[in-house]
Amino acid sequence: MTLRRRHFLALGAGAAAVAAVPGPAGATGQHGVAGQDEAAGQQGRGGRYRWRNVEIVGGGFVTGIVHHPKRRGLVYVRTDIGGAARLDPRTRRWVQLLEWVGFEDWSLTGVESLALDPRDPSRLYLAVGTYTNDWSPINGAILRSSDQGRTFRRTDLPFKLGGNEPGRSMGERLAVDPRDGRVLYFGTRNQGLWRSADRGETWARVDSFPTAGTAGLGLGFVFFDPRGSRPGRPTRTIYVGSTDRNDPVWRSDDAGRSWSPLVGQPTGLLPHHGELAPDGHLYLTYGDLPGPYEMYDGAVHKLDLATGRWTDITPLRPNTGGEAGFGYAGLAVDPRRPGTVMVATMSRWGPVDDVFRTVDAGATWHSIGERIVLDTSGAPYLDFHGTPKLGWMIGDISIDPFDSDKVLYVTGATIFGTDDVTNAEAGRSTHWSVRAQGLEETAVLDLISPPWGPPLISALGDIGVYRHDRLDVVPPDGQASNPVSGTSPSLDYAARSEGFVVRVAYGESLQRGAYSTDAGKSWQPFAGEPAGSTQPGKIVVSTDARTIVWVPGDVVPHYSRDRGASWSPVTGLPQQVAVVADRVDASLFYAFDPATGTAYRSLDGGRSFLPTATGLPVGGGKLETVLDRVGDCWLAAGAGGLHRSVDRGLSYQQMTTIQEALTVGFGKAARGRREMAVYTSGKVDGVWGIFRSDDSGGRWVRVNDDRHQYASTNDAITGDPRVFGRVYVSTNGLGIPYGEPV
Repeated sequence: MTLRRRHFLALGAGAAAVAAVPGPAGATGQHGVAGQDEAAGQQGRGGRYRWRNVEIVGGGFVTGIVHHPKRRGLVYVRTDIGGAARLDPRTRRWVQLLEWVGFEDWSLTGVESLALDPRDPSRLYLAVGTYTNDWSPINGAILRSSDQGRTFRRTDLPFKLGGNEPGRSMGERLAVDPRDGRVLYFGTRNQGLWRSADRGETWARVDSFPTAGTAGLGLGFVFFDPRGSRPGRPTRTIYVGSTDRNDPVWRSDDAGRSWSPLVGQPTGLLPHHGELAPDGHLYLTYGDLPGPYEMYDGAVHKLDLATGRWTDITPLRPNTGGEAGFGYAGLAVDPRRPGTVMVATMSRWGPVDDVFRTVDAGATWHSIGERIVLDTSGAPYLDFHGTPKLGWMIGDISIDPFDSDKVLYVTGATIFGTDDVTNAEAGRSTHWSVRAQGLEETAVLDLISPPWGPPLISALGDIGVYRHDRLDVVPPDGQASNPVSGTSPSLDYAARSEGFVVRVAYGESLQRGAYSTDAGKSWQPFAGEPAGSTQPGKIVVSTDARTIVWVPGDVVPHYSRDRGASWSPVTGLPQQVAVVADRVDASLFYAFDPATGTAYRSLDGGRSFLPTATGLPVGGGKLETVLDRVGDCWLAAGAGGLHRSVDRGLSYQQMTTIQEALTVGFGKAARGRREMAVYTSGKVDGVWGIFRSDDSGGRWVRVNDDRHQYASTNDAITGDPRVFGRVYVSTNGLGIPYGEPV
């Protein structure tokens, strides 16, 4: 998943260990402690909510997957922005482990690495932090669990991590000593090698390790060779993969006191994964770049640890035989069958990435892609209205240590699995299907819940627009077509013209906007677009569907009166502006300029705007209008709070009952109330949360809880106009959670 969002504290020799910071109580985050009693009281008054996810399945880059070697069915995955998950062996669905991360700690849902204790199936460790950039809000952390991720304790690190940065499928960077579970090692991007001797509670830099690797990529993996080491004592032999092209892989034979590069090893490439096989061979995949988007060369090598002999066992050579450049990333060895290894290409965009399998330690290979039978019915959007593909960005593979026929591999959009991989060496087809059920990893950019048609239509990063006729069923037609699009930042509906919906997306000229007259079942591309524009921006439509206003952001807003065939510039508005249509009066539009804090309105159906209110908060703002009241417009101004106009946009009054409002949306009124319920992601009484008001902002009830915070919830929110209390929330990588009163 590439979409979204978006100095390090240099530590020299002898740096002090990082103090342990208590993590969440239960599975909750650590914010809002002072306001927890109040929040609990509001929950009691507002009624308990049940939180689930709208079913899409996958939708982002799953960067790593690990089977526990001693507990059958215990599998974990990590993602670049969408948290980490554990497979429930009974339901065969993934259980998200980081829904408790709060808004101020949103960076913690990017998982740089995960580690299991090979001797203790209850223990799980996550290295979390999404970006190393200076605008990322907090440093990284190590999350420690002794109950398979049901609860965590947190140790903050003095530097940032890059779960959504280049090389994010390298790994694993974090590893637990198989002989002494108290000892962990962590290879960082910029701070060298770190070690903990107390199960991850405190950490110190390993000053004896001689390299930090390439800046921003650092050390890609750590693993142990437990052979010859005694239980209860630290393993003597440790391997570390570095992005130093001259000395890529290092080894210690004295439990980390001294290190040396492997003798005779390949140089010039970056090691992506390393695995120690039970027959004493060390296998490594390489690329010339860290991936996942670009690699132009790569290889697979093995080292016989008994003889010190290196062998190039690359299955398919990049840049030969008409092949374009690519590299190798995913790697797995079968612990039950010596010599059985699987590797995956990366950045082989044409024809497509492939998985190769050998049962003779690399002497011969079988292409999985040549005879694959691929079932994408579990996530129909993966067809992209064409031929299903084996996948791309295959950053990791894992063979079930209890059943050699079962394999899972991860991609840039899902998880595929098979139960008959051994067919490959017999020359028969292997059968693969989507195995990402329960893992919702989309970045959600816009949501609408019209008063007619399906309960929800969503606009997502990377994989387009979806119509959800049922919230618990994957949309059977996949993403919207005509055109098929990637990132889709905006959509809108005409409240009083049943079935009319508009959308925009990133794409080629004349393929960025479309409209539907049947509530998103079918689409028609706009025949024209604003002159000079290259961006999708935002789109709104009048309540009678006669006027569409497009705000690309790189040119002034434009309007169309012929369903997108022609576009004319709107007068009176700057380029960067929020616009919304009144849901009752087709001639009335509202606008807000977050740069100046100026509100505007149009009385001629979006053709021209004039300024109205000034002195409103600057820096950000989202507008939304009430479905059943003319002239009722709300402004969520972030740290500037929530503002409302009831006089057709002439003036706005601030709601003093809420401190910050990131979003605003409306749903069906409570029984006995005339006003629609109001929803926001914001802060009330010092507590961040998802709030509902049944009296137009007079009083707010927190409807989520500390176990369901979903990190970034600041793009969109909407209630359901037909079901009281139901609210849909956008996230940045955790899909579309929706809550309903119990």
